[in-house]
Amino acid sequence: MIQFCSEDIKFNLPHKNKHKAWLKAVAAEENKSIGEINYVFCSDDYLLEINKQFLNHDTLTDIVTFDHSENDHLLEGDIFISYERVLENGKNLATEASELQRVMVHGLLHLAGYKDKKRDDKEIMTAKEDYYLTQYFKD
Repeated sequence: MIQFCSEDIKFNLPHKNKHKAWLKAVAAEENKSIGEINYVFCSDDYLLEINKQFLNHDTLTDIVTFDHSENDHLLEGDIFISYERVLENGKNLATEASELQRVMVHGLLHLAGYKDKKRDDKEIMTAKEDYYLTQYFKD
């Protein structure tokens, strides 16, 4: 089950069913299935507090992913996304919509086991994001 909610902002994800179907297809292509995933859209300040409290990082970020999976094949977790960062990054990097999908699939890929701290890992993650974005925008 995939759920979308917001924490301290008013945000309603458009095309929820399309997003759910796409994210389930991404998981399936990664040979995973979806358990319970919560996407929580929030402000920069809200995500900064999470970043400080749980990761000891005092920096703005667009996403923080908490993996609750107990089974290698079942994706479960909470994915917090700063909608403010998405809007800001979307101005510089892409459209708002494609940046939102990029961040959403980025979180799902983290749950699937992909990392992005090392250069080689980041290149793999970015290539996966690019590929799955083409799947979302194909329809």
